[in-house]
Amino acid sequence: MTELRPATEIEIADALAFALQYEGHKRIHQADDAMARITAERLIRHLQRSGFVLMKRPPAPPPSSGRLMPSAK
Repeated sequence: MTELRPATEIEIADALAFALQYEGHKRIHQADDAMARITAERLIRHLQRSGFVLMKRPPAPPPSSGRLMPSAK
């Protein structure tokens, strides 16, 4: 099982700001960068006051090439 750790405020703000600015990986043009950051920071403060704890997994290990099949020539 993957060990979780509390997410930092910066990680949460970055994730929320990204969600406010993008739909998947497509940029939402009406979402201003500064407004997304302000909104993310206000959401974080509210979640903290409400007693929420957000957890984060460690980064996934890079893929290995050990399982790849040899290419047919």
